[in-house]
This record gives sequence, structure tokens and C-alpha cells, in this order.
Amino acid sequence: MTEIENREKRAQEAKWYVVHTYSGHENKVRANIEKMVENRGMKDDIFEVAVPTEEYMDTKSGKKKVKERKLFPGYVLVKMIVNDESWYLVRNTRGVTGFVGPASKPIPLSDEEVKALGVQETIVPTVDFKEQDVVKVTSGPFENFMGTIESINMDKRKVKVFVSMFGRETLVELDFEQIENN
Repeated sequence: MTEIENREKRAQEAKWYVVHTYSGHENKVRANIEKMVENRGMKDDIFEVAVPTEEYMDTKSGKKKVKERKLFPGYVLVKMIVNDESWYLVRNTRGVTGFVGPASKPIPLSDEEVKALGVQETIVPTVDFKEQDVVKVTSGPFENFMGTIESINMDKRKVKVFVSMFGRETLVELDFEQIENN
């Protein structure tokens, strides 16, 4: 089993948990958890951190503006496999007051609750390209350009591609969905 297949299998076993935070610190907590997961190499235990938001229309002095607000101020959702190390990392993140559940024992959300919260499951796509492949850009400002893949970042689902512009090779970062094999 490859490393990617193993990660996908573990991601399917992971559950969503609710973490209580200081109000107004939700995005900081998300960033801190993501940073610690990367630094400590815990990508196989903690998969995703989300702060559910919604867009709304705000009218100020006759001008309409689309704004975003948190659905649950003071809460962050974490998709993880609970073990001593992952529990400790999340529980001791600055701004976290604890997991939602009895005696700080995390209780996973049901599938229905996750759907109701509007958290989209991130599906890690299987990519059929590799470094040095020639690809075509299918959308965005570089649409219809051809380029050579320099590097692939599976976690962020991005590729760096050298695209020829004005006779020069320019390195651009694109999403997996923006390219296709030539």
C-alpha cells in the first residue's frame, strides 16, 4: 500500500470533532493547529480543521456588500483520529478551551450533523501526472497555455508549472483542477 493510499484509508476512518475556543480566536486556532500538525508530522492523525462560515449581504450607506460571518462563534471543527498524541496537540493549542463532550472527552459528530453544518468532505484526487509532464492549463488566467510540471503538492492539491510567456519560462502555481495531461 502506498503512502497516499494509506493516508486516504486513514482519512476515511477519521471523524469530525467540535473544539471550543475563545470567541474571536477561531481562525488563529485553525492556523495554529494546522501549523503544529505540519511541524510535528501528524498529517496521518489530524486531516482537516474548519471554521464554518456563511456569506450574507450587508447594506451600508446604500451600498451592498457580500460579507462572511462565522456560523458558530467560539467553535472549530477538526477531522481527526483521536489518540493520546492528537488529543494532546489539539487540547493544548493556544486559544482552545477543550473538546465538546463530557469531561473533555471528544464525541464525534454524526454524518448527518456534519452534512447539516455544511462541511464539505475534502476528496484527495488521484493524480495521473508527475513531475516533468507536459500539461495544458484548462482554466484561469493561463487557460490554454502549455507547461511543464516542476513540483506537486498533494496536501494543498497544487502544482507548480513552468509556462512559456513572452518567450520566457514563468513558474505559476495552479490547482489540480486547472490542468490536464496533454
